[in-house]
Amino acid sequence: MSQLVINLPSQKVWVRKEYLRDLQDGFGEFVEGVWVSAKSIPGRSFYFETYLPEYGAMYDKLPISAFCIKPKTPNPDLDLPNLQFWNCMDYGVRCIEKQFVSTMEFEVFTRDHGFMKGQYLFTLDNFHADVDIIDTNVSEKPDEHKSHNCILLENGQFGLYPNNRMRMYDLSITPEVPKTPDFKVSTHIFQVENGVSWGRLGDTDEYFWQTPDERDSNPVKSSVQPLNEDKTDGNSTSSR
Repeated sequence: MSQLVINLPSQKVWVRKEYLRDLQDGFGEFVEGVWVSAKSIPGRSFYFETYLPEYGAMYDKLPISAFCIKPKTPNPDLDLPNLQFWNCMDYGVRCIEKQFVSTMEFEVFTRDHGFMKGQYLFTLDNFHADVDIIDTNVSEKPDEHKSHNCILLENGQFGLYPNNRMRMYDLSITPEVPKTPDFKVSTHIFQVENGVSWGRLGDTDEYFWQTPDERDSNPVKSSVQPLNEDKTDGNSTSSR
């Protein structure tokens, strides 16, 4: 089932008014808002739908660069490519909170402004939602998929950062000086059914089935008798 749009946590924001005026005027002005939903269209930045209380209106299709946490121009003022690194990767999208890391101290590596600290809010993640539609996008390719973690940056802007542009520090388990990652991009698709050599199960209805290797290494011995049988005369004996 195709998705396109997803509900968001009701985060209070300030909208830069030039985005409400099609970038023609309103620069330096701000309008209070609350996030409502986000749209994912492949090849574009995420679009945010925002409720504007003083107008009783909703305004749709604003990029992440349209928002600040306070009604003032941020310093430094990051442009859209510094706030969202990758375009949306499919129409299918989910909004989740990565609970384990949600309270950790975050640090992101911007394109042009070095490292900045921030607070984690939630994650937007793409997937291919409809198996009946040809997958022409990259959301499910291991070496291309990216998560979009929404971070409230210390300069008052919001960013959508992939995992490989962030570091997270936990007071309890992160060492004082963490190692520098030397990881490589994952290119493999891992699965456990095809390409294995232990046979197939279409000709058995046993609940506790065994593979051929398991049967060969642990053969059932028909000569084994119950423990309460007397092997000398076949009479049952007490096993107290």
